[in-house]
This record gives sequence, C-alpha cells and structure tokens, in this order.
Amino acid sequence: MKIATFNINGIKARAEALPAWLDEAQPDVVLLQEIKSVDENFPRELFEDRGYNVETHGQKSFNGVAILSKHPLEDVTRGLPGDDEDEQARWIEATVMGERDALRVCGLYLPNGNPAPGPKFDYKLAWMQRLEARAKALLADEMPFLMAGDYNIIPQAEDAAKPEGWREDALFRPESRAAWRRLLNLGLTEAFRARTHGPGHYSFWDYQAGAWNRNNGIRIDHFLLSPTCADMLRDCQIDRDVRGRDKPSDHVPVWVDLDF
Repeated sequence: MKIATFNINGIKARAEALPAWLDEAQPDVVLLQEIKSVDENFPRELFEDRGYNVETHGQKSFNGVAILSKHPLEDVTRGLPGDDEDEQARWIEATVMGERDALRVCGLYLPNGNPAPGPKFDYKLAWMQRLEARAKALLADEMPFLMAGDYNIIPQAEDAAKPEGWREDALFRPESRAAWRRLLNLGLTEAFRARTHGPGHYSFWDYQAGAWNRNNGIRIDHFLLSPTCADMLRDCQIDRDVRGRDKPSDHVPVWVDLDF
C-alpha cells in the first residue's frame, strides 16, 4: 500500500497539479494539508472520479486537512483531542481497511509557531503536547498507525540546506526539536530516515528568493510509524521533481510503501 502526504497550499490553486500527480503516482491513500477550503466547497468529484473516498476537515481560507483513500475509511474523527476551544482544522484520522488488516492513519498540519517566542509559538508547543498524548493513546490501542503530514519541524541540521538561517525560527528552535524527540522516544519510527541518511533531502522550498533554483530547501514533511507499522515499511521517498512543475505547491509529496 502506497500512502502519501502532501501539503498542497490551496486546493483551488492545485486543481490541475494535484490530479495530475495522483494519476502519475497512483497512491492508495493521500493525506492532504492546507486545503484552504470549507468542506462543502472541496471539489470531491475530482477525486471520487479517480476511485477515492474523500473525508475533509476544512476551514475557510486557512489550514484544512483531508484524506483520500481507495480503500474504505471507518471511524473518521476530526480535530486533535485535548483542547475543545481549538477551532483550527489541523487534524483528521481514520481507519483504512485493507484486505488483511486495519491501519489507523492520522493526517496533521502542525502549527508553524512563528514569531518565536510568542503566543503562536506557545500554541505550537501546546499542540505538540496534545500530539504526544494522542500518540500514547494510539500506542495503547495496539492497532498499527501512522501520523503523517506537514510537521513544521526541521529535525536536524542536515534537514536544511542552510541551517544557520533557521536557528531562531520556530521550526528549528530547541524547544520544537525537543518535542519532536519526545515523539520518537515513544518508540515511533521516522520513516524517511529509516531508509535514507545524509543531507540534501528536502520537502519544502520557499517561493521567495529563488529557493527552488538554488536548492535552498528544508525537510519538514514526515511520517512517524508505530512499531507494528514500522515492521511493514518497505520504502519511503520524496517526489522532489513535483516542485519544478507548473503551478507547484511549495511542498512536495512524501510517501511510504507498506506491506499491508
């Protein structure tokens, strides 16, 4: 089973590029971030016509996450537990029903947190505490699961072309990376680094200052796998070339291949 995560930076802006990539890559499940659309305006037919079941958790003009799946989806929930007053659409999860087993998939768009320090950074760290609590609960359930999406976290210096430029940024501050390590220390596996080592691998290039042409990128789109899900991992890759196509998102797809 091929499962992808892709921050599309607006479904309207990517109305041609996203279906083209789906037709080429043929993922079984896709976790989308920044759809920037309310649920009723999401163009479901673009994906249903391609055989996908569609579940969204939208928000007008900002944020928004979705799941596209060629397999049945059950027990869909929206919103990260732990704060009933949080109205930002950043979390969706569902159970994907395979032929042999079931897999819980969680799509997330973690807060950026800038400027840091400040209220937005406090919200980011609090959100990550809730994420850690949700991961613990999922581990206790013992169903295989993954949490994937735009984490807005640069885990290590090698995950940025110019790490010195990010030292005071919320994506790379010590507090953010410490929260990331706490997730890993629960026993989760970071899929890409389980397969590929070394610098030069990025999933985001800013639209400004020729970042793509100069390969001034960062790696912030990640898959975290539970132990039983990690046992299924066959591959994890970044579809880097998508960034160089017409009307691209500033992110590119990242995908895992699971023996599921």
